Amino acid sequence: MFRLLLISAVSALALTACDDGAVRISSRTSGEDAGVLKVVDALQCPDTLGELTRKGSASADGLTCDYVGPRGAEVSLHLVRLDDTSVEDALARFERSLAADLPEAAAKVDSDKARADAEAAKADADAARADAEAARAEASGGEHVSVVGPGIRIEAQDSKNGENDRATVRLPGIRIEAEGDNAKVQIGGMRINSNDGQGVRTQTSTVSVNANAEATEVRATAPGEAVRAHYVLTDGSPRPGGWAVVGYEARGPRGGPLVVATVRAKENDRNRVFEDARDLVTLNVGR
Repeated sequence: MFRLLLISAVSALALTACDDGAVRISSRTSGEDAGVLKVVDALQCPDTLGELTRKGSASADGLTCDYVGPRGAEVSLHLVRLDDTSVEDALARFERSLAADLPEAAAKVDSDKARADAEAAKADADAARADAEAARAEASGGEHVSVVGPGIRIEAQDSKNGENDRATVRLPGIRIEAEGDNAKVQIGGMRINSNDGQGVRTQTSTVSVNANAEATEVRATAPGEAVRAHYVLTDGSPRPGGWAVVGYEARGPRGGPLVVATVRAKENDRNRVFEDARDLVTLNVGR
């Protein structure tokens, strides 16, 4: 059980700050270096930017322009007037359109999220049940260890048959609930659900990552009055010739218009295409 506690704690730290793990998560708070975003009436669409080359001319209304990148990558720049539409609804439409290009990956992510949400709903009940079962373990001869100190509480229960091993760790700003191969970790505003063999789900107030061997979804929204949003969906086993990664970079004043660059690439490592798409957005609306 103490090994289980150690694995849970180390896993939480590794997911938030590791150099070579499969899942990397970072959160950057928008501060003074993020300037005021401009109100844009028409898009600026240069002939080239980085590895991108514009296809034809920008639309006459100044609302869209399309680019091609290396190895068949595509970037489309959009000027989105919100009118009576919320920022969340506007971005959700882009996410649905992009997810339609990776239906298998989107379905896998949705399935994992539904399962994780259901498991999270049981977390509080499980914690209460753990206390009751710890008491029963003592009565039945199972090993129970309790460590209590200022701001610290550790409860570990080893059952005789090993099937009901449980651990609860409470530290300032950290909470870990472990049962068998499953662990639920909360670090400040970040929540991590880890199920053995079923991937990892991590969420904070501004960053959400759903990752497993088959698909990864990353959604990030910077805090502040302006809109700064990022979305990526990748397919671990893309169809031959099909898209492997899609996403968008969106910025703009909260009341709009938003400048949104959508990205579709056939290789998962096309980070440069996303960087160029971000530069297109920055050129139009600011950093």
